Amino acid sequence: MSVIPANYDEWEHCITVSCGIPLTTSFVARRIEALNNLRDHHTSKFVDTWGEAHRLQTIAWFEEAQRRLAS
Repeated sequence: MSVIPANYDEWEHCITVSCGIPLTTSFVARRIEALNNLRDHHTSKFVDTWGEAHRLQTIAWFEEAQRRLAS
């Protein structure tokens, strides 16, 4: 696995295993909100580091997590 996840499963592993962060409903919702706020300092730094395309992909992965949690 590369530093940047290539798919949802790799991304989920990064968050839940490598970082030890559970994907809870509230965590996922907060991250979606923050990543959609381009004025947020952390989001700005995320884009500076990883790029806009990766920000959009990460939002999509969080939205997938949200769908999975809802089902």
